[in-house]
Amino acid sequence: MRLHHKLILLIGSLLFSVVIIMGAIFHDMEVKMIKEQIGQRALTLAETIASTPEVQKGFDSSDPSQIIQPFAENIRKKTGAEFIVVGNKEGIRYSHPIPERLGKKMVGGDNGEVLKGKSIISEAIGSLGPSLRGKAPVFNEEKQVIGVVSVGFSISDIEETTDVYRNRIILFALLILMVGAFGAMMIAYGVDKALFGLKPKEIGRLYMEKQAILESIREGLIAVNAQGHITMINHTALEFLDLEEGNPILGRKILDILPNSRLLEVIRTGQAEYDQEMMIVENIVVANRLPVLSHDGEVIGAVASFRNKSELYRLTEELSQVKRYAEALRAQTHEYSNKLYMISGLIQLESYQEAIELITRESDIHQNLFQFIMKEIPDPMIGGLLIGKFNRASELKVQLEIDRESSFKDVPQSVDRSSLVTIIGNLIDNAMEATFENALPTRDVKVFFTDLGEDLIIEVEDNGIGISEEQADNIFEMGFSTKSEENRGFGLALVKQSIERLGGYITFDRGAALGTVFTVAIPKHRAELKRREHHGIQTN
Repeated sequence: MRLHHKLILLIGSLLFSVVIIMGAIFHDMEVKMIKEQIGQRALTLAETIASTPEVQKGFDSSDPSQIIQPFAENIRKKTGAEFIVVGNKEGIRYSHPIPERLGKKMVGGDNGEVLKGKSIISEAIGSLGPSLRGKAPVFNEEKQVIGVVSVGFSISDIEETTDVYRNRIILFALLILMVGAFGAMMIAYGVDKALFGLKPKEIGRLYMEKQAILESIREGLIAVNAQGHITMINHTALEFLDLEEGNPILGRKILDILPNSRLLEVIRTGQAEYDQEMMIVENIVVANRLPVLSHDGEVIGAVASFRNKSELYRLTEELSQVKRYAEALRAQTHEYSNKLYMISGLIQLESYQEAIELITRESDIHQNLFQFIMKEIPDPMIGGLLIGKFNRASELKVQLEIDRESSFKDVPQSVDRSSLVTIIGNLIDNAMEATFENALPTRDVKVFFTDLGEDLIIEVEDNGIGISEEQADNIFEMGFSTKSEENRGFGLALVKQSIERLGGYITFDRGAALGTVFTVAIPKHRAELKRREHHGIQTN
């Protein structure tokens, strides 16, 4: 089946389904609205009749039907109601469209609420068939219910009214379907012509081939049209520009995204440029720029390709950070679930005092920790990491202690926070894992920070089994691990790489009792210099 035939069938089927569903909804709404209006009309008329002096006078007379019947029939003929029935508390009729039924009991069984003093709308089967009724109580001067007024409209008459609207809806639906079918044909043939008669599978294959080619190239690619608007950009280029894929990039001006771009100059001159260095965000790249020519030799755009001159470290760092955040959230959820189950159990056991003490203790622990971190470690990335590790330690039953003498306020802006997070997060993770290797009753990890002097100092101590002399020379090597699991041995290697980027150093030694103490020193005044050297930026 050709593409335009499929489009006609698809659009036609969709339009038919929508029209049928909407028509049914509109018809249902119309029926409900008409019934609601007629029911309200019947109720209003019943309440009006119940409060008229003629009805009150009729109930006080010795023969109520002589007064109420003519009055009710006169109103019924003027309003078009199917019936107006007035009866006493026992349901004996004082008025009815068929005089022979006067004095007999009312039919329908829906007077219960009315005799309690309430006005209602009901649908029931009476002596004249199914009807929609409005019922109102009749009160005497002492506000006591002495009778019932029932005004009804035949269901068959209501259905005749709704059939008229239904026919109109069907007519409009057919008209819409005819117009939609014509539109579907026009759209289908237009799409088929624009796609040169290619089938969907062929179009998909061509698109996937193009995407595979773009993404298989390890260079960033950006294409612009003659006006300098971006028409194509691959994933590598988005990473260079530190932009998310969901961010609307296509159609924007290249100078808004990359102010130092020379693509507009290439479009103006029509001359290609090769192996030109430039700065993109914090990366030094080598770029090639070529004009895009039409069949007539006119410049209709330009393409730039660029490759990174510095090491691809940021991606690994971001992935490890996402993993740490996910683990922290999972740990926090698990830990608080356990606490909630414990509190629930105490409440069910009616141990209210113990539940209050547990809530107070947990609140104080977290509140004190949060206040301390906000005061002494105000950086949100580092503070958030520590809170996440604290929750993770609680789940693992590890006593994570942050020295209350710590202070990390004076951290220069030139010190890369992501690198600090990598260092601190991996050292704490490594320390918590080390505590599981001993047979001690407690697992302790202590962390200390200080920003006094010219260096940032970070110490992480655990009470594990320590590092043997055979392992000491290899612990910072990528892939080296004392554990047998796969995909291990990257934490300390990433820590060392991050420290070197910041111009610092790391040492380790045996702790006060058991375990290991890792000490990191990062010079404050050299951080910016090392960052620039790492990215290949020349300094004077």
